Amino acid sequence: MTRRRALVIAPGRGTYNKEELGYLARHHGARGDMLARFDALRRQAGQAGVSELDGAGRFVLSRYSRGDNASALIHACAVADFDAIDRDAYDIVAVTGNSMGWYIALACGGALDEAGGFVLTNTMGTLMQQALIGGQLIYPFVDADWREIPGKRDEILALIERTEGLFLSIMLGGMLVLAGHEAALEQAARQLPRVQDRFPMRLANHAAFHTPLQRPVSDRGKAALGAAVFRSPGLALIDGRGRIWWPHATDTAALGDYTLGHQVVAPYDFTGAVRTGLREFAPDVVIVLGPGRTLGGAVAQSLIACGWQGLEGKADFQARNRDRPMVLSMGVDGQREQVVSG
Repeated sequence: MTRRRALVIAPGRGTYNKEELGYLARHHGARGDMLARFDALRRQAGQAGVSELDGAGRFVLSRYSRGDNASALIHACAVADFDAIDRDAYDIVAVTGNSMGWYIALACGGALDEAGGFVLTNTMGTLMQQALIGGQLIYPFVDADWREIPGKRDEILALIERTEGLFLSIMLGGMLVLAGHEAALEQAARQLPRVQDRFPMRLANHAAFHTPLQRPVSDRGKAALGAAVFRSPGLALIDGRGRIWWPHATDTAALGDYTLGHQVVAPYDFTGAVRTGLREFAPDVVIVLGPGRTLGGAVAQSLIACGWQGLEGKADFQARNRDRPMVLSMGVDGQREQVVSG
C-alpha cells in the first residue's frame, strides 16, 4: 500500500469543550503510562492532573476554559493522537500548529522530549492564565461559502490600525483574531457588524495572545524555561511566520528564542503556516489532531484561500472531501477511523 503524504496540524486553545470531556479515556486508555507522567508533572506544579480533569463527571466552562487547565489537556490529547496516526498508511512530511499548537508541534516533531514538551505547554498556559492580560475576539472576512468578501479583510485591518490598544493576533483561515485591552475590544465589537448570528465573538478566558501586551509573559516564560533543552527536530516544523525548521539543520538557540519571544508577542499567521505546508511539501492529506473539531474549518478556509487543487468555496471543499478526504480531523468520528491504525 502506498502511504499518503500528510501535513499534521496541532490545535490551539478552545478545542477542549463539553463534547470533548472524556476524550483521553475514550481514545487513549492504553496510554496510561504517558498520562501518569503528565499527571506527575502537574502535581509537582500543584495542579490537578490531566487524567483527573478529563475524567470529571461534569464540564464546567470556568474550569476548562482556563489556560492552565485547557493547555495541559489539549497537549495530552493532541500528542496521544499524533502517536496514534497509522504510519503504515501515512508518511508525515511536516508538522505545524495554531497558536498554542506550536508548542504541541515542537513535541510531536521531536524538538522537545515528552516531558519538555508538556512542561513548555503547561508553563506557558499557566503564565498566560495568571497574567490574563487583555482578551480576544474573532471575526470573519469570508462569506457563508468561505469565499473572501472583497475589501473586508482590509476593512478589519484598518479598524485595528485606528483603534488604540487593539492588535492583530492570529490570521486564521477566513477569519482574523483581534486582541487587546478590554476597552479596545469593546470599541471594535461596536463597529463590527454582526454576521452569521455569532460574530464578532469574544473568546472566553483568552488573553491578548501574540501581541506586544504579552511581553511580561514572554519574559516570565524565558525566566522559567530558559534552560529548556530544544533540539533539532526529527520532522520539519512550520512556525507562525510560515518559516520551516528543518531536521539536522536547526539552530536550537534560535528556535528557543522564537518560541518564547517572537511567537508570544507578534501576530501568528496560521494561514501562512498552512500555505507553506501545502506548497513546500505537497501533502496528499492534512491531518488535524484532536481534541475538538473547530480547527478543521480554518484549515479548509486556508486551502481555499490559496486555491489548493482548484478549491473555490465551502461547498466545493465539502463535496471533494467526501470523495477523497483532503482534511481529516481526528476529533471527528468517522474521520478519526481513517487515520488511526486498526
